[in-house]
Amino acid sequence: MTEPARFDRGHTDDLMSFLAASPSPYHAVATAAERLEKAGFRQVSETDAWEGTSGGKYVLRGGAIVAWYVPEGAAPHTPFRIVGAHTDSPNLRVKPLPDSGAHGWRQVAVEIYGGPLLNSWLDRDLGLAGRLTLRDGSTRLVDVDRPLLRVPQLAIHLDRTVTADGLKLDKQRHMQPIWGLGNDVRDGDLIAFLEETAGIPAGEVTGWDLMTHSVEPPAYLGRDRELLAGPRMDNLLSVHAGTAALAAVASGASNLASIPVLAAFDHEENGSQSDTGADGPLLGSVLERSVFARGGSYEDRARAFAGTVCLSSDTGHAVHPNYAERHDPTHHPRVNGGPILKVNVNNRYATDGSGRAEFTAACEAAGVPFQSFVSNNAMPCGTTIGPITAARHGIRTVDIGVAILSMHSARELCGADDPFLLANALTAFLER
Repeated sequence: MTEPARFDRGHTDDLMSFLAASPSPYHAVATAAERLEKAGFRQVSETDAWEGTSGGKYVLRGGAIVAWYVPEGAAPHTPFRIVGAHTDSPNLRVKPLPDSGAHGWRQVAVEIYGGPLLNSWLDRDLGLAGRLTLRDGSTRLVDVDRPLLRVPQLAIHLDRTVTADGLKLDKQRHMQPIWGLGNDVRDGDLIAFLEETAGIPAGEVTGWDLMTHSVEPPAYLGRDRELLAGPRMDNLLSVHAGTAALAAVASGASNLASIPVLAAFDHEENGSQSDTGADGPLLGSVLERSVFARGGSYEDRARAFAGTVCLSSDTGHAVHPNYAERHDPTHHPRVNGGPILKVNVNNRYATDGSGRAEFTAACEAAGVPFQSFVSNNAMPCGTTIGPITAARHGIRTVDIGVAILSMHSARELCGADDPFLLANALTAFLER
């Protein structure tokens, strides 16, 4: 066993920068790609013929990235070791006709994406970010990272029942943010504002994928700064750790027996069924083309996939001190206790006994402690890209992650040491 991993707040500092730079899935993959470029990776186009050369490569498609490193002399049937994650988070997303308002307020029409804790978006300063598509088909990223929008809560004086009955929010009526004053709501105002902000000529934007984000930056929390509060940790924490692990493995890749891969998908929060989701063809296409580019046959592809293992890394639930009864009584993952192994016998997670052994070996090699998570039998269990990856590609998959509180809030909470521990475990897994 190697020496135990030493806590490194430098990694967590870097995660904070990653979160701040990634207010949308499109920004997240661009940020990951920039870091991989610095580690020697190069982008390949899906429309070009691929070469069977060694080295680091990556594909970008919308809000998804698949990156891999081919060691020198890798045979076509060389198996893959994959870290899987997702880039999207629950939030409020702009509708096709965004300009609205009433009673002297100018508002932006939004749709609810995924399953956010709606109350966490109230009375919070929000920015707007995402992707703009131009008339020529090209795209531009935009990020208004300042207080622009706000979803105002109704004053208690106008709803005296809220303290007794609890807050009840209608997704259509109560979640439309304000962004200014005026009785004259004009179609095109929001997009014109974003064109000006992004330096795009007026009238050039014909499509958009835009979403809100909290502009409050990530921050250490607690007496000893042992906690980290921030947005989109579900699941950019795993994307960041996977990117760091792949870059680290590629920098010392002389003895790799497998091909390390990072696959970060979009649309996990609403079912993964898209061309950039885990239930789409992207990962399988990239892996197959890598085999065939190195002169492989279908037999080589089958052999490579049969030997492949995927760690599906997503956040999970730390035991909540105010709601401990909601957790399984014998499984209480704690923050800063190391990554969690996620198990569900009904295949909401893909982990089985052999997967546990695989993850145990990686953690032991990295000197990283780990914990087990299972849901309370009386509570429904969430799911991840793990079962989808296993079923779609026939790849042995293990579900893991980092335990957090406030999952699906606009601002989540984790242990400040856990991101570093996860990255070390992922690095050891990719090296095996």
